[in-house]
Amino acid sequence: MTADPGSSNTGLPNTAARAPRGRFGLGIQSKLLVMLVGVGLVTSLVVGAVGFVNGREAMRADALEQLVTIRELRADQIEREFASLQLGVRLDSRNGSAVDGAEAFIDGYADLGEAQLDADQEAALLTYYADGFVPLLEGRSGLSFEPETFIPVHPAGRYLQYHYTIGRDYEDFDAALAIHDVGDGSAWSAAGAQYGPYFTGLVAEVGYEDLLVIDRDGNVAYSAYKSVDLGVDITAEPYTNSALTHAFEQALAGGSLDAVITTDFERYLPSLNVPTAWVVSPVGEATNIVGVLAIQVPISQINDVMTGGRAWSAQGLGDTGEVYLAGSDGLMRSESRLLVEDPASYVDTVVANGTPVVTAERIVELGGTVQLQPVDFHAVQQALQGHSGTASTADYTNPESLVAFAPLEIDGLTWVIVAHMDAGEAFAPATEFTRTLLLAMVAILLAVSVLSLLLAQVFTRPVRQMLEAVRRVAGGDLATQVPITSHDEFADLGNAFNDMSASLRIKQDLLEDQQNENEKLLLTLMPESVARRYREGEETISAQHDDVAVVFAELVGFDEYARKLTSDEETAQLNILMRGFDEAAQTAGVEKARALRGGFLASSGLAAPRVDSVRRALDFAVTLRGVVDRFNAQNQATLAIRAGIDAGTVTSGLIARSDLVYDLWGDAVSLAYQVGAVSTEPGIYVSQAAREHLGDATRTTQAGTVRLRDAQEPVWRVDQ
Repeated sequence: MTADPGSSNTGLPNTAARAPRGRFGLGIQSKLLVMLVGVGLVTSLVVGAVGFVNGREAMRADALEQLVTIRELRADQIEREFASLQLGVRLDSRNGSAVDGAEAFIDGYADLGEAQLDADQEAALLTYYADGFVPLLEGRSGLSFEPETFIPVHPAGRYLQYHYTIGRDYEDFDAALAIHDVGDGSAWSAAGAQYGPYFTGLVAEVGYEDLLVIDRDGNVAYSAYKSVDLGVDITAEPYTNSALTHAFEQALAGGSLDAVITTDFERYLPSLNVPTAWVVSPVGEATNIVGVLAIQVPISQINDVMTGGRAWSAQGLGDTGEVYLAGSDGLMRSESRLLVEDPASYVDTVVANGTPVVTAERIVELGGTVQLQPVDFHAVQQALQGHSGTASTADYTNPESLVAFAPLEIDGLTWVIVAHMDAGEAFAPATEFTRTLLLAMVAILLAVSVLSLLLAQVFTRPVRQMLEAVRRVAGGDLATQVPITSHDEFADLGNAFNDMSASLRIKQDLLEDQQNENEKLLLTLMPESVARRYREGEETISAQHDDVAVVFAELVGFDEYARKLTSDEETAQLNILMRGFDEAAQTAGVEKARALRGGFLASSGLAAPRVDSVRRALDFAVTLRGVVDRFNAQNQATLAIRAGIDAGTVTSGLIARSDLVYDLWGDAVSLAYQVGAVSTEPGIYVSQAAREHLGDATRTTQAGTVRLRDAQEPVWRVDQ
């Protein structure tokens, strides 16, 4: 190839000065603009999506705002309900009739301290508990109880229960309210005739679940319903650690008639283990506290407030919304809408959202969720920490709900309020909007798809051609050329690719030539087997060889001969000798290991095992002597060869990494050096092992000894 005068000397085409061809077709920029017009149609999808998201967020905001409004309304109502209960109990406990009535019942209870029941009466009392109350309680609670546990310890309690409790059906509450005096002539019955209507009137008019008068010792001196807690000592088992007992003790400990203690719900045994809350206040006048008035909070009133009279839909809560109360234990304190409206699906729904199966089934069995339904979700946790707000989070009926939560301000209670609605219902209007939006977008999408397909075909055809060409080049076909059919940037790219392909082809040829030269050079440094392993990436290459003949030939007299030569002449003469040595190695079939200025190290039987390796080594040494003799005759020199030969085990390998050296070492190599140095006279010397391989056909004369492994070994001079 003749290089252009203006090009570099690399032989590669000069592409830098190539002038760009003129363009007469549509440019790539114009094509991109056309494609962007098509993409512009797709923006309608984005607009639709933005509209959908914004609409959904607006609906979410409206739903949350509505939930917040309902939550605030219910919170205000329930707080006022409890404030009213607490105020009512405080006022009732200081009312003259209440004080007089409480004193009369407490005194009447004390008068019955010596009252005794006969054996039949005691048996009747026990039978009432064993056959009536306890089976009902066990069925309601799922626990086991001993009837004797509920029989009052004090004679007065047993007396009152025999006359006022066991003579009627336990759950006949109206009959219980109507009984004031059984005509036994006791002071307690007289108090009932005088003050009983007042207390039962409070229960009936205000809607209390029950009303108790408890003396200072903890004895229930009066119960409006004359139930199984009448006459019991609430400081004794099984009431010792009840919420009522703690409230009673706290009310008396303060010493003030203004004290009002409100308890959280707790399962109360006399109410068949139904969750019960109390409002307790001391009763008496001035500093004379005669006992405690305890009002059982009507759970129905709490549920009426929280459910809005069960008119959820009419109050803006749709089909799934509700407002409920929760306590610090993460359990409900009001009834569940789902349980009221659809008890059949209650278990499956709440279990799917984390409620244990046993708990869900128990709720359906008892028909109530108070202190049973777990609601320990994000909203309740936040509210218990004192936070108010809204969130999209899980609730006990749905993993995706909109909730509004807040703590309640009720003296004595740590309750929170949560209003929630299933997200699916809250976003229901978005479904219709989405359907309309999708129908409108289908036609646009079809048109955009067809246009995009056409544009993609036009735009990607040259790209596919270029990709296929690149793959062929990657596969080794450096003669690949891309056809140029346009006049745009793709054409420029194709021309550049074709130039690159041609350049790569030229460089590949140069690399192959260089690789061949490197291969030849590598084979001059080491055997082909070692070179192959080196090319395959091995870094540590060594091998042990047995029965190898090692020759170390030393050039004697060259230093004296070279003193009269220049450096160039010395190198030239040495090269003549070394080329002769190399030819001798090839002729004798030995492997050159290393050539030095003053000698030559070779082996026989290293690359391939030979039975005549020592004979070949000897022939090689003899040939070397002939090479030196011819050199002397041609150059009027007096050089000579002193060679040492040994046979045995050697190790070969590469040494170093940056400057590779192929070398031999081992006892045979060391001995070959020593054998050659046993005498200062030129000649061919062999070790005892080498002589044994040569046999009697080769005449030798002992020339001395060498020390090998703490033993002297003879060295023999070959007579030739």
